[in-house]
Amino acid sequence: MGRQLDEEAARRDAAQAARPSPSASGLRRARVFGRTDPNAEIIRYVEAWSQKIHFNMTFDKVRELVKQPHSDPVVTVAIRSDGSVESVTFVRSSGVAAIDDAIRRIVFSQTPYLPFQPALARDVDVIEIRRTWHFDTAIRLY
Repeated sequence: MGRQLDEEAARRDAAQAARPSPSASGLRRARVFGRTDPNAEIIRYVEAWSQKIHFNMTFDKVRELVKQPHSDPVVTVAIRSDGSVESVTFVRSSGVAAIDDAIRRIVFSQTPYLPFQPALARDVDVIEIRRTWHFDTAIRLY
């Protein structure tokens, strides 16, 4: 019985290792987990992305959902150089599946985002933007 469990765990570990992570894709990535980065162009892009979410999203879409007890989710959005969304990953869920789904819909509903400026696109293929989503009278990304 113990050997069988060990074999199953080994198969599970091997399957997990065989799954390519987005970071292993060979694409040049920039990761922005705060509001600072040595590359000012990346910061300008990230701020423009945040503003697009903030100003173009009607709060009515989530008003009823966020009345439920929830925590502020931490979300990483990976944007490709052409402005398309590569992925939306929850680092910390809100604890309410409907809120998490609404965030995914919000991110994808705003596509395409601005393509990278040529100088930025020469250096970076994907920007991963991590933000805490806070809902009060509007959506705020921290």
